[in-house]
Amino acid sequence: MTIESFWQQFLEQTGRDAQTKYLECFHFDLNERSANELLALVLSGKKRATASSLYAFPPGETPKPGDLSIVTDWDGNPRCVIETKTVQVIPFCAMTYEICSREGEDECLETWQAGHRRFFTEDGLEMGYVFTEDMPVIFEDFEVVYRV
Repeated sequence: MTIESFWQQFLEQTGRDAQTKYLECFHFDLNERSANELLALVLSGKKRATASSLYAFPPGETPKPGDLSIVTDWDGNPRCVIETKTVQVIPFCAMTYEICSREGEDECLETWQAGHRRFFTEDGLEMGYVFTEDMPVIFEDFEVVYRV
């Protein structure tokens, strides 16, 4: 199924306005195994949030409550639509386990930090930013509003 046909199906089945747009279409993480594992956590309801570098977004295009995004598997197949509920900008070094545990990925703050240091360092190479401990992180709570 193409992204466009998936989106049209979502709009029709949920009764949303045909002019409704989505913010982004993406898969989680930077490798196939992790991307598909994180998608499974989203679909199971365990993963209810995500963290991104503020620097990965063009100015003025950061997520905001009410935004809709399409989440795909690694191969680009659309699997669900998420709606942003809340957005916080938090320095990486100020993250707490109470907050990051909503990502559903880690058992403690230290493993979250280690995994996200790796991710932000690799993502920064692709997106043109440099990870630092005080880098602003966009922490986005979301809800799955549609799935196939």
